[in-house]
Amino acid sequence: MILITGGAGYIGSHTVLNFLKDKYDVVVFDSLETGHIETVEELQKAGNVIFEKGDLRNIEDIERVFEKHSIEAVIHFAAFSLVGESVPNPAKYYRNNTFGTLNLLDTMVKHNVKKIIFSSTCATYGEPQYTPIDEKHPQNPINPYGASKLMVERIMADYDKAYGLKSVKLRYFNVAGCDTQGRVGEWHDPETHLIPNILKSVFGNGQTFKIFGDDYNTPDGTCIRDYVNVEDLAQAHKLAYLWLEKENRSEVFNLGTENGNSVKEVFDTCEKVLNQNIKVEIAPRRPGDPATLFANANKAKSVLNWKPETSLEHSIETAYKFEQKLQNLEKND
Repeated sequence: MILITGGAGYIGSHTVLNFLKDKYDVVVFDSLETGHIETVEELQKAGNVIFEKGDLRNIEDIERVFEKHSIEAVIHFAAFSLVGESVPNPAKYYRNNTFGTLNLLDTMVKHNVKKIIFSSTCATYGEPQYTPIDEKHPQNPINPYGASKLMVERIMADYDKAYGLKSVKLRYFNVAGCDTQGRVGEWHDPETHLIPNILKSVFGNGQTFKIFGDDYNTPDGTCIRDYVNVEDLAQAHKLAYLWLEKENRSEVFNLGTENGNSVKEVFDTCEKVLNQNIKVEIAPRRPGDPATLFANANKAKSVLNWKPETSLEHSIETAYKFEQKLQNLEKND
């Protein structure tokens, strides 16, 4: 069985679906603090999914799962991921993301489970010294979220040397889109990601969408980011797992499209896909937003044979369909 921590969350749930497609048996471990039981129920309709509610900060919760199930490998998503929240509340991020992962790794070592795919982040790089960013770019995170993930990467390197625990660290850039069949999707509260926030502004009491800064040193003055589709990302986790099964050595990969899109380009594409005008205003820059951030993903393409195939338009279409579903849920509550 594959253990997927954080499997009731955004990227985790899409990865569960990807493994179910190939008839894997999956244990989803999630505290439901940011994930949703409705997501788990959708996953269970798609294949053999056992749900274990628990918290990584309680090692007994993890221990229970490894005692009950024959776990062969772990795909680890469970983490808090709000960059802005991590700055005034670093304790929450170090306790959950770093200490929680330490509990997981210790339990894996105890039960002789020696393979893990780790959901890392481009936030470990900090301010870009050059773009596109490759895996050799210096890692100097500028917030506790990025630092909490970088600490885990370093712990994993030490656990490989000491205990033979092999890991693949996947550093991804901006994630977009939802399940093409509309079963699961991006469901955060609060929502901080660009595309769902643009889409939320078109419903009922929608707010005017704010673009934070139009005076960056980019072609249209707005920040450029690398938006990789969530289903492509889920496929990368499967390929990383298969590669680790075969090669049995630790590695790190960037995941991105290698194409940057500016905030204004994404906004314009949303208007085009929805065929409607969206209210927008320009707001001041937010502190700590680099002008340009996109990936060099050559290594994932050549080693894992992964390639991002989904267009930005498709990501927006699927995100809009899922947002409609969420809006209906809220009306019926």
